Formats: sequence, structure tokens, C-alpha cells
Amino acid sequence: MGEEYDIVNLIVLGVISWTTVFLLVRKIISDRSFELCNRIVSTIHGILAVILASLSVEDWSCPVCPLASASTPKQRQVLAVTVAYLIYDLICCLFDVKFTLDNTVHHLVSIVGLAAGLAFQLCGSEQVAAIFITEISSPLLHARELLKEFGYRDTDLNLAADVLFAVIFSVARMVGGPYLTFVTLTANNPLLIKVLLATYPLLPNSII
Repeated sequence: MGEEYDIVNLIVLGVISWTTVFLLVRKIISDRSFELCNRIVSTIHGILAVILASLSVEDWSCPVCPLASASTPKQRQVLAVTVAYLIYDLICCLFDVKFTLDNTVHHLVSIVGLAAGLAFQLCGSEQVAAIFITEISSPLLHARELLKEFGYRDTDLNLAADVLFAVIFSVARMVGGPYLTFVTLTANNPLLIKVLLATYPLLPNSII
């Protein structure tokens, strides 16, 4: 019970922290758009999520092992940090002039999927792998738009970001995504977890 409260507290603290970072960025570059400020926060989350997910891996010879097992404290922390970010980002989407229904659905499905894993305390390896797959390309996704916003459109730097994003995104989603879907569906996971985890790595990034 104590650990469950710790996770809830971490999620609440995370939502407050991501919101605070956004407000600080908004204040520092007040002449920039709401979307750009949110992209900076999203970039920070993408980098942090990949680092935390990597640190939680117990055996790099099999990053998604053990399958269908109880999640470790490190894995639950990764999930909590990302759930907090998704809640923050969902709120931001409601205030953004470019509000879209598909982006909102993406956030809700992701939150439900990760929260289910936290509630069941199962499938930590699979869920962390899903976060790694979806977030590994996020920093470059946002960097492409940030570079254009800061005046680097049509430069070699912007081209390099485009190419790297395309390569990393394609490998992650076309190789890592289907593999994770296969091992998730064939492992002895609860049906709800199977459905949510099977779709999560195939979803688009938060903001495109």
C-alpha cells in the first residue's frame, strides 16, 4: 500500500513538475508560441524517458525480459514519470489552438495502458520497452520543428535532424514495434494488458 501511495505521489509531483517546466520555458521565451514551448518540454521528456527506460533494463541481451512478470521499482518509476507527462500534455492539448481529437485519444489510450500496468504491477519490461520505442525518436521529431522555428530551416543541420528522425523512427516502429507486439501477445499477460500494450508502440508520437 505504501508503494502505491509513493507512485501516486510521484505522478502528482510529475504533473506539477512538467507544468512548472512549461511555465518557466514560457516565461523565458515569452515571444515564442505555446506549441514551441510545449515541444521543448516534450523534448526533455523524450530524452529523460529513454534514459530512465535504459537504466531500468536488467539484461541488455534480452531488453524485454522477463516477460509477463512483476514490474520492478525502477520500471514503475519510468511508467509514473511518463504517465505524469502524458497527463500534463493532455491538459496542454486542451488549451492549444491546434486541438485534435486523435491526439487526445492517443493520450487517453496511453494513460490508461500505462496506469493499468501500474495498477496490476505486471508487464513492466514490456511497458518500458513500449515507452523506449515510442520516445526514442521524439527528441529528433521535436528538434526538426524547433530548428525551423529558430531560423534553421533548409540548413544542413535541419536536414541531418530529418534524416536521423526518419531512420530511428522507421527502425523503432517497423522492427521494435512489431517485435514487442508479438512477444506481448504470446506471453501470459492479462487480456487488457495485451490489447493496450499491443497498440501502444504502434501509436504516433504525442505531437507531430
